[in-house]
Amino acid sequence: MKSAPVPRRRTWWRRLTAGTGLLALLAGALVGAGTAPAAAAVTAWSPKTAPMTTPWTNQVSVDQPLPEYPRPQLTRPDWTNLNGIWDFAVTGKDSGRPASFTEQIRVPFVAESALSGIKRKITENDKLWYQRTFTVPSNWSGRRVQLNFGASDWQTAVWVNGTQVGAHKGGYDAFAYDITPQLNGGTNTVVVSVYDPTQTGGQAVGKQRINDVAPHAGGGIFYTAASGIWQTVWLEPVAAAHVTRLDMTPNLADSTLRVKVQAAGAAGRSARVTVSTGGTTVGTATGTVGAQVSVPVPNAHLWTPEDPFLYDVRTELLDGTAVTDTVSGYTGMRSIAIAKVDNVLRPVLNGKFVFQTGTLDQGYWPDGIYTAPTDAALRSDLQAHKDLGFNMVRKHIKVEPQRWFYWADRLGLLVWQDMPAMDTGKTPDSAARTQWEAEYHAIIDQHRSSPSLVLWVNENEGWGQYDQARIADDVKAYDPSRLVDNMSGVNCCGAVDGGNGDVVDNHNYVGPGNTAPSSTRAAVLGEFGGLGYKVPGHEWYPGGGFSYEDQASVSALNNRFVGLIDSIRVSSLPAGLSASVYTEITDVENEANGLLTYDRQVVKVDTARVKAANQALIAASKAGTTAVTLPTGGYKSLRVTTPGHTTKYLRHSEGLAYTAVVDATSTALLKSDATWKVVAGLANTTCYSFESRNYPGQYLRHQNFRVRRDASDGSALFRADATWCAVAGTGGVRLSSVNLPGSFMRHINSEVWLATPGGGNAWDNAAAFTEDTTWSVDAPWAP
Repeated sequence: MKSAPVPRRRTWWRRLTAGTGLLALLAGALVGAGTAPAAAAVTAWSPKTAPMTTPWTNQVSVDQPLPEYPRPQLTRPDWTNLNGIWDFAVTGKDSGRPASFTEQIRVPFVAESALSGIKRKITENDKLWYQRTFTVPSNWSGRRVQLNFGASDWQTAVWVNGTQVGAHKGGYDAFAYDITPQLNGGTNTVVVSVYDPTQTGGQAVGKQRINDVAPHAGGGIFYTAASGIWQTVWLEPVAAAHVTRLDMTPNLADSTLRVKVQAAGAAGRSARVTVSTGGTTVGTATGTVGAQVSVPVPNAHLWTPEDPFLYDVRTELLDGTAVTDTVSGYTGMRSIAIAKVDNVLRPVLNGKFVFQTGTLDQGYWPDGIYTAPTDAALRSDLQAHKDLGFNMVRKHIKVEPQRWFYWADRLGLLVWQDMPAMDTGKTPDSAARTQWEAEYHAIIDQHRSSPSLVLWVNENEGWGQYDQARIADDVKAYDPSRLVDNMSGVNCCGAVDGGNGDVVDNHNYVGPGNTAPSSTRAAVLGEFGGLGYKVPGHEWYPGGGFSYEDQASVSALNNRFVGLIDSIRVSSLPAGLSASVYTEITDVENEANGLLTYDRQVVKVDTARVKAANQALIAASKAGTTAVTLPTGGYKSLRVTTPGHTTKYLRHSEGLAYTAVVDATSTALLKSDATWKVVAGLANTTCYSFESRNYPGQYLRHQNFRVRRDASDGSALFRADATWCAVAGTGGVRLSSVNLPGSFMRHINSEVWLATPGGGNAWDNAAAFTEDTTWSVDAPWAP
């Protein structure tokens, strides 16, 4: 027997290390400005062996990992990277600073990771302690020194030279402290403590769970915890009056960039914002700090996934006419909204509908867990999306560093950003709710200027759910420039739909299934797929992987996956679906349903074929999405169009659907059995249901693939089984199942089945498949 082919290794990741001109600016000039400060001796430190090695595992610098400037939309030339080897200790959760630090850790990799050099389980009974020394460059004299943390999970306290400078709660947002008063002019010592109870606390945890760090059976859809510092730590000198944040919102209606300059110590001062491209000024405006200023951007070059054009932005803080602080960044001119397109509510980018096809991206790494080993690695998963033809990515209940958003902005991917969920199966108390909402606001503030980010996903499948409608209204008010999803997977797992927001979002595995748009919300498929294929030699726990539907071979995986994308194009898109999220871009621990392996060494699918399917889907949405329409409220008969059988009509007999010859001489009963009332779809009003003329309240539905006539039991499943979307066919229409798009009502040997192209059942036979699934909608035999 011929063995299943093993996917060939792809070398696309090798090209990522070359970078681009803009990367060279950020990773060259800015990296060069940060000199590695003194640290504890590294001779005692070594990395642990990762369960799987990515292409970047062995490229990580020991004493200055992730050297790139971490905040691309607000940059300054002077800074010092504090990543590298720190002294480390673990104590009981209620203990004070340890008397000695007996280990060393490589920051910013979490203690559970191999790249940290620790690689062990951290529990709710532990507190992590970090210590290192640093000196402040002499040319920073006269300026304030900020100590910045990209993110630390979860409760962090910071001391400089023995004095506490601050404390922070939150695992996904950045924070900073002015440490100038604590500096001693020579060698300084910073100590950091972090307490992370993971799912045993009440905070946002996403997919993290306290598990063994070595690969093991089980785990399901939840993964290894990530405790402690997990994003870059750095020092930066600033003026006493300095810019802290830029809130940038493009306004295409009047060709301006709306900018609110947030600053510290700058009450009453003004700020000048200049937008340019290629060194040529496009527009300049000056306004009061804290107030919105409108910078003209005439004839704006719009940002799209196909053409992710970015403008340079320079902001100067003014004291009269003197410039006291300057920061650089970038922006993209684009709009996002929902609007009626061919009478269906759709998300529109720059006023035009384009189907958003993406994947679920968990952001986990076998070597760094929460932290990508290098900036090229961080970029790689986004580049993989582009290579496969996707135009969107859903970052699933994790928030990445700002450099990830920079790469999404730069490469051109629409981003759906989830707020990390609290633990499942629990009702959060008031303190947990207050913290979660405060952290959500901080995350929005941190990433609100990224042009790629188009949708906030508040909650997922009911995990830690509460106040869905209120939160959706709050997020929309806090950031009105983006779309809001109050609940992803409202049809799943006990989730409660708040009923508001801009989209209604279903999950269907394997699906793709469908979601019905409404008069107020566009329809999206927040998760589907989960096709599995395990690649020997590239499994986190060999033999332990699972998926939603295992595939026997690479060929089967490709055929099944492309079939899902094609069915969305043919059936779901015309029925009103506007976006879909496939699970998932990579395997993650024991989830084996990635398009890439967890180690990013193998692309499982045929890249060119998948890209072509995605491009065809996107092109179809741009060409126009008008669905085939049928007259509703009256009776029709459905005639076979297969040559040699065109005198046959769809009829029911003793509850089952058949085809039979019907003519003027037929009995009244047969004519009545072959007559159907066309009504708006029970599960999706953009589609149709067919009610029996002589059995009112009974409908054509599929059950175990057989098409039959049944009375509604009122369930959502029945409504979906009895809803059919009309797809254009030669000489008639094809009727696709709303909950199994790409499967069609077919007659074969006078029986009527739900058939799938390429399926393995007898009724899926390829011979005359299109003709057998095409029906002419004729005048009724029994008016």
